[in-house]
Amino acid sequence: MLKKIDFTSYKTILFVALIFRLIAAIFSEGYGMHDDHFLIVEAASSWSDGFDYNHWLPWSTGNSGVPEGHSFTYVGLNYIFFVIFKFFGITDPKMLMIFNRLIHGLVSLLVVHFGIKITEKISNRKSAVTVGWILAILWVLPFLSVRNLVEMASIPFLIWGVWLTIKDNHKWDLFFAGLLIGLAVSFRFQVGIFAIGVAAFYFFKWEWKRFFSFSLGVVLTFCITQGVVDYFIWGYPFAELVGYIVYNMHEGTEYMANSNYFMYFYVLFGVLLFPLGILIAIGFFRSPKQQWLVIAPAGIMLMLHIFLPGLQIWWILIVFIVLLTAAFLGKFKNIQPLWIVYLPTIFFVLFHTFYPNRQERFVLTVLPLVIILGVIGFESLRKSKFWDKTWRISWTAFWILNIPLLLFFTAASSKKSRIDAMYSLRNEKLDHKNILLEASGKSSTSLMPKFYAKSWYCDFAQREESSEPLLVRKNTQFDYILFFGEDDLNKRIGNYRKIYPKMFKFSQCDPSLIDKILFTLNPKNTNQYIEVWKTNNR
Repeated sequence: MLKKIDFTSYKTILFVALIFRLIAAIFSEGYGMHDDHFLIVEAASSWSDGFDYNHWLPWSTGNSGVPEGHSFTYVGLNYIFFVIFKFFGITDPKMLMIFNRLIHGLVSLLVVHFGIKITEKISNRKSAVTVGWILAILWVLPFLSVRNLVEMASIPFLIWGVWLTIKDNHKWDLFFAGLLIGLAVSFRFQVGIFAIGVAAFYFFKWEWKRFFSFSLGVVLTFCITQGVVDYFIWGYPFAELVGYIVYNMHEGTEYMANSNYFMYFYVLFGVLLFPLGILIAIGFFRSPKQQWLVIAPAGIMLMLHIFLPGLQIWWILIVFIVLLTAAFLGKFKNIQPLWIVYLPTIFFVLFHTFYPNRQERFVLTVLPLVIILGVIGFESLRKSKFWDKTWRISWTAFWILNIPLLLFFTAASSKKSRIDAMYSLRNEKLDHKNILLEASGKSSTSLMPKFYAKSWYCDFAQREESSEPLLVRKNTQFDYILFFGEDDLNKRIGNYRKIYPKMFKFSQCDPSLIDKILFTLNPKNTNQYIEVWKTNNR
């Protein structure tokens, strides 16, 4: 049967990509990280219920009166999603999230589609097929594509915009490209670095019509989504953007600091597994014929950062831009079209590399473009028998490693015990009820997702040390107790039975396999077993 399948057909690639994203949407419950749930789902769903979970809105009780720097575009679209689905009577949290993941999975097919088109336009069909299969079923992509991460949600609009800049056969193409990339910027402000790279390409080629057409599109989208929206919320435009810049200038550089300058390259090429990731890395760095245009300024920038640690990052970035400008002048007239993809991509990666706040997921936004550039760059090497054989061996090894990981992660649920614990309480009247999170054994508590309990007004207290009083707070009685971890569980339950003799087990929630693995590797990932007990206090 496999012999009848045309594995070089774009339709086949897209169909397989669709199947795995549908599987992920249905079976891959939960959330991968803090931000994709608590900054998106909890915020948007609470707004649809007339509550403000994070106190972001200026009229909400608890708001500081100062914008915190969160773009409302993506969370606002999720808010619209919840309003529409709840209007039609779909209120079950798990069912809502299945539809939410389905939408994300379907939209992510644009990444595969336009990734293929970009590659074929710049290179050839053979490379496009290779890129298509990687983007379709790289082990981590179906899982990440259905998550509520802004780093992932912005990719379809970014890569669609890149395709229009490559296509550029209609007078409106660059304007529409600007609109799409501007939307990606509005999803995640850091994508602005990529947009600057695209604009720089046209600027240094002195192609003013293209430069202004693209820039106008970006500015127009950004002004509508950030200027107009913020004006109605805060009373003045770009309030959240200003808040974001202020935060990063004063506090952002101290958050999640990391001195590993190669971290993002490890992520980008590491997810492609060994040894294919190494070959893609070779292809990526040799894809443009004039790599020194970026490598030389980047090297000088790194030296400044290492030997002058007191020099502000903003000054180093200015030096980088000046050096890059000097390198480009006089060189861009005859430069290959590949640079319109390479320049903004490497600019984006280097910016994040030198900016002190580093998290692995930050660079995922340009992963598809790195894959495209890597495959194209390595293609010319395959004219040599040695490199062609090396590629074929690596390609085979990639699929041997990728397929088991793909099958495991595509259907993997994350943070399952936390979700199931709160979901078990969805039909309880939790408003103004007190819930104790008890982890006085060897475990620790977690921030619990209220969305799955369908209540925003319950109150949590934590007990993580056996030396703390059993009731933690004076004059507080608890209606539910969530016991985290199995260590000393019977003893801990027995202690509370003395206070609540009528308490009974309400539900027990096991972590998923991936949660168990992560907890074993790093106990800080508090993905442990949870028992929910009802005290019958009221």
